[in-house]
Amino acid sequence: MKLKLKNPGLEDRIPSHTQLEKMEEVEAGDRPQWDNKAQYMLTCVGFCVGLGNVWRFPYLCQSHGGGAFMIPFLLLLVLEGIPLLHLEFAIGQRLRRGSIGVWRSISPYLIGVGIASMLCSFVVGMYYNTIMAWVMWYFFNSFQDPLPWSQCPLNDNRTGYVSECARSSPVDYFWYRETLNISSRIEDSGGLQWWMVLCLIGAWVLLWVCAIRGIETTGKAVYITSTLPYVVLTIFLIRGLTLKGSVDGIIYLFTPDVDELMNPSTWLDAGAQVLFSFSLAFGGLISFSSYNPVHNNCEKDAVIISIINGLTSVYSATVIYSIIGFRATEKYDVCVAGNILALLNAFDLPEGNILDSNYTEALQTLNSTAPEIVQGLNLTTCELRTFLSEGVEGTGLAFIVFTEAITKMPIAPLWSVLFFIMLFCLGLSTMFGNIEGCVVPLQDLNILPRTWPKEVFTGVTCLISCLIALIFVQSSGNYWLALFDGFAASIPLLVIAFCEIFAVVYVYGIDRFNEDLKFMVGHKPNIFWQATWRVLSPLILLVILVFYFVVTVSKKLTYIVWDPEASVFPTLAQQTYPDWISGIIFILAGIPCLAIPGAAIFMAVYKRCCKKEQRYSDDRLSTISDKVAMTVATSSY
Repeated sequence: MKLKLKNPGLEDRIPSHTQLEKMEEVEAGDRPQWDNKAQYMLTCVGFCVGLGNVWRFPYLCQSHGGGAFMIPFLLLLVLEGIPLLHLEFAIGQRLRRGSIGVWRSISPYLIGVGIASMLCSFVVGMYYNTIMAWVMWYFFNSFQDPLPWSQCPLNDNRTGYVSECARSSPVDYFWYRETLNISSRIEDSGGLQWWMVLCLIGAWVLLWVCAIRGIETTGKAVYITSTLPYVVLTIFLIRGLTLKGSVDGIIYLFTPDVDELMNPSTWLDAGAQVLFSFSLAFGGLISFSSYNPVHNNCEKDAVIISIINGLTSVYSATVIYSIIGFRATEKYDVCVAGNILALLNAFDLPEGNILDSNYTEALQTLNSTAPEIVQGLNLTTCELRTFLSEGVEGTGLAFIVFTEAITKMPIAPLWSVLFFIMLFCLGLSTMFGNIEGCVVPLQDLNILPRTWPKEVFTGVTCLISCLIALIFVQSSGNYWLALFDGFAASIPLLVIAFCEIFAVVYVYGIDRFNEDLKFMVGHKPNIFWQATWRVLSPLILLVILVFYFVVTVSKKLTYIVWDPEASVFPTLAQQTYPDWISGIIFILAGIPCLAIPGAAIFMAVYKRCCKKEQRYSDDRLSTISDKVAMTVATSSY
């Protein structure tokens, strides 16, 4: 029985099942193919599992009630993440094209969805690889003993430590001054930092070498980049569990604050984290799946990779908080030791009279007998939970919190090298998907000559990205990177993901899609897939998109700056963005979203003009034919 298509002309653009099998035979010697299933799975896992699993997920758990956050995260992973991942895998495998080619095949008016995905991959790849440059800088500095961020440098007179470092901390100083040489506001560029420029060039060159021929080279690299992070995480977990206070950190992470489940922002952040952690809507997963055999079981692949992704988030959070627990315990012990010393001196007690074990009891006793003396000491409040709750998101977790904890470990350089190797592998495997999400659509658009080999396409993309990314290695680069991260990888991805599921279900047609899956996998999708694709997933995406947009628009646009002129110590402070930054935000978030309707309008106008031109051409040919006929008739007469 022939399916009724909702999109006229679809049969002309999309091959039938028989034609598809013939295409696969032809493509076997032409189109790139995965060497084996393991390469494909490792590449997809590497693309999905990235830095966000290591430093954003633990922060969100800490911010939203620990174990309570995992409930909405895992629930939305099932209702939102898995269905969308399966959809991208299936449509790429069915149509055997990149992100632009897939949506153009379904309807020429949907070409903007692919363009938006390409733009997001391009922009995110620019700043993501800058983070790789920072990781490289820390990796190179890890081969020193002691680590350069474990102690403050001496001042020019060598009479003491550098003032800015002495008033803050060695890890803060190394990050904000030695690495970023950060300015005090986004308007102050401060010029390029040559050491970071070299690291940035190195990061892009290494990416180009690994991705020079697409999956032919990245498929080999993922054997290391996708597996090594799990080995390093396991090593850190074993090491972390041997450290004092690590169990306290893990308990803190998994202790649920049930009240957080009633907070709408908890569900909003969980839904956004699911979407971002799967690397959906970038186009890379569609391209990767298009290199699969026609009858590959994409449904099974989506479920396996989703389970791996979810478990990796929980596993990495456990590892991170075992180390954070150790760091918090160290800070608690230092705090208590300082208070004990002050009490001993104030009450003229012999050393050892107050021990850590009975500190709280002794403090209560002294406070009841001589409260005026105790209050006059201005003792620091020492609470382990307070130190555990000092969560830092993103780069701060990696380059400040974790590096500080590493300095407290024996053989600190070894742990530092392992940690930054892990981060680099996570970032590099994610960049493979971003570069694929740029190069393949560029080939689909025919912007560059198709005769150019893939090495040139990849090289041109890396070169242009590297040149634009120089903005991130200025003194104000960290502020620009935070701006790009906040707006380029948020609302546009939500819009693209919603358009993707809408296009497949209501333009391509869910019935046709079901038949395609039956042809590829061997059975039609069950009721779970039907319910999520038709109703639940688009509804969840729409709700997240609306709330995300409302929250983003309603809040004041501010950014965090490093203030070395603070009266007490260099600290982080909030500043309001300048007015002109709204134009940059529009470019980052608005243009990819507007590319979808803009391309549809352009295609409608283009088709209308083509029809007029064709009609004019047909009328002119008809007139010429009539004149020729009359001439012939007259001559004959």
